[in-house]
Amino acid sequence: MTETLVARGTAGAMSVAWDADQAVTALYASNYRPLVRLAAMLVRDVATAEEVVQEAFIAMHGGWRRLRDPDKALSYLRQAVVNRSRSVLRHRAVVEKYAPKGLPDAPSAELGAIVELERSAVVDALAKLPTRQREALVLRYYADLSEAEIARAMGISRGAVKSHTARGMAALRNVLEQLS
Repeated sequence: MTETLVARGTAGAMSVAWDADQAVTALYASNYRPLVRLAAMLVRDVATAEEVVQEAFIAMHGGWRRLRDPDKALSYLRQAVVNRSRSVLRHRAVVEKYAPKGLPDAPSAELGAIVELERSAVVDALAKLPTRQREALVLRYYADLSEAEIARAMGISRGAVKSHTARGMAALRNVLEQLS
């Protein structure tokens, strides 16, 4: 099949696919773990965070040709992770809203990982913050993004990022002071 494609003059299409494979592989190798940590902070579940990040990489690979600026691929991935994390949280809210009442809680396999993650006082305090404030703080101080990058990832203005970050820091400070 390779010979047929090259003989018909479509080797350019193969090199584009190969470039996408190489680029996504390089991005995966260098950014998978930080993106999983970002998603875990947002969805509060390591296994789901891994799924969110893997789906973002799959979507990026599938749409590589549509990516206007390959240099912004990491920004695209971050935004995809944040958006997919939001979708997971919305889905959880719907599932919890319509879950049957009175069923006993059964611990999941991920419970040990979640318990370890939630033992930190800061993570506990972050979990109490509103979603937008938590996202802004995690992207700013955990993912070390600039205000402009956070604004793009969250789909809001830079002023809103500043507001969410300031309010989140004040609320986080209050919660941590109460714990100590």
